[in-house]
Amino acid sequence: MGDTPPLKEAVSSASRRSALLGAIFLMATSAIGPGFITQTATFTVQLGAAFACAIVLSILVDVAVQLNVWRVIGVAGRRAHELAGDVAPGAGWLLAGLVVVGGFVFNIGNVAGAGLGLDALLGLDPRWGGALSAVVAAGIFLSARAGVALDRVVVVLGMVMIVATATIAVTSGPPVGDALRNVVAPTEFDVLAVTTIIGGTVGGYITYAGAHRLLDSGTTGPEAVRAISRSSVVGILVTGLMRVVLFLAILGVIAGGTALDESNPAASAFEAAAGEAGLRVFGLILWAAALTSVIGAAYTSISFVTTSATPARTRNLLTVGFIAATTVVYLVIEQAPVTLLVFAGAFNGMILPIGFGLLLWIAWRRRDLLHGYRYPRWLLAIGVLAWLLTLFLAWRSFTPLMDL
Repeated sequence: MGDTPPLKEAVSSASRRSALLGAIFLMATSAIGPGFITQTATFTVQLGAAFACAIVLSILVDVAVQLNVWRVIGVAGRRAHELAGDVAPGAGWLLAGLVVVGGFVFNIGNVAGAGLGLDALLGLDPRWGGALSAVVAAGIFLSARAGVALDRVVVVLGMVMIVATATIAVTSGPPVGDALRNVVAPTEFDVLAVTTIIGGTVGGYITYAGAHRLLDSGTTGPEAVRAISRSSVVGILVTGLMRVVLFLAILGVIAGGTALDESNPAASAFEAAAGEAGLRVFGLILWAAALTSVIGAAYTSISFVTTSATPARTRNLLTVGFIAATTVVYLVIEQAPVTLLVFAGAFNGMILPIGFGLLLWIAWRRRDLLHGYRYPRWLLAIGVLAWLLTLFLAWRSFTPLMDL
């Protein structure tokens, strides 16, 4: 009888660690989607080894953003839209609307990407592949232990993507020394590359995916600041690691003089590096990236239309409905809606400065929402600098919107 309390405490601690790891990988894998792969491949082809500098700069900015987002949400112990509603009337609804609209449209693209991944991996028709992937994603949220299933799936698929890509990177033999030199002394610098990959890593629903999952882990409050900060940085580093190995895999191929297919540079690079097997590996990576992005987009979008008090079963059913709706749209139009994706990109550009700005305001002026926690001035300062950059990203995101 005397051993029961420690046993329960150990089980609770193990569950909390699992959920915390799930939060880290949910954020990372939400960022690593079909767009992530395409952007990385395109800029690697354009800039070569010089893209290494852009990658490092983007990681630093991403860390500044997520350190602040995770800390405010984690210390407050409430979702972003709930906090926003306490700052300004209607702000929570505005933020929720932007996230849900952007997440819905992008999830159509994620389902399409999953279909293309299974096509490259197994030769399955993309429509069937997209539908099958959606069923797998929905099944996770319908399982008896949905939270545990979610955490395990995103961790396993995240590791699969990194290991598979690293294997191709070794095969392609990239000029690592050249890439390292370009980190500090790039032969070419492209502001567009930096801003694009920052927006793709911490823009839209991705900004809040891990932080909202963090709340479910029970790691909240001022006493959990160290774990919150560590987890936010690790999440960005996981995303950065995937970007680095993907960059090196493609850099090795183009450094060898191979001309890549401009319509699908990543797939052609993997095929050039390892032949037919390389193409299959690319299919696996694309499918895993798209499936985890489907999960992340659906989970995070629904977290913005529910609260901490909403029963888990209700949240899971709403998430399944979200996945089903985006899949039906994809099957009807048979492709990712390019115009809508551009439009959703503009929404994502708005989400980051609006939501991030509100959280920084809380850090600066609303200690009552942080349970009296004194927010570090240095962290607030780097957050403000990162926020100013997000304003530029938002302005840039409206440029394609003007052409619609």
